[in-house]
Amino acid sequence: MELRKVGLKVTHPRLQILRLLEQTDRKHLTADEIYRLLNEQGDEIGLATVYRVLSQFEQACLVRKHMFDPGSGRALQACYELHDGEHHDHMVCVETGDVVEFVDPEIEERLHQIAKRHGFQIAEHSLVIYVKPRDRRAEG
Repeated sequence: MELRKVGLKVTHPRLQILRLLEQTDRKHLTADEIYRLLNEQGDEIGLATVYRVLSQFEQACLVRKHMFDPGSGRALQACYELHDGEHHDHMVCVETGDVVEFVDPEIEERLHQIAKRHGFQIAEHSLVIYVKPRDRRAEG
């Protein structure tokens, strides 16, 4: 992705944060995690700068911000992912906080049917399913 194409000036913090998001194996990161990873690789970028850049990226549609509930009474957590233009939904584990992306054509079709039945068409949607690991002992 190019910063200039979305109207953003190329600065060191913007470039480093964008590179990190493009190169990391984890697709959903909090601002704190981004800050920590940048500092681990030797980039001394302040946490306030990370938040400011992520906000700019969100306004420029470079990233999507999701507010996931990590469960166990913890506060809502903002996670950021690169916005590639492709729709997908999420499952969030309430025990580990792990986020899994998925696409299911049957769910998508069902959502369109429900909207149509109520006289609407879907403009956009977000589906988050909160899950926990299966109890393998109960399956035995």
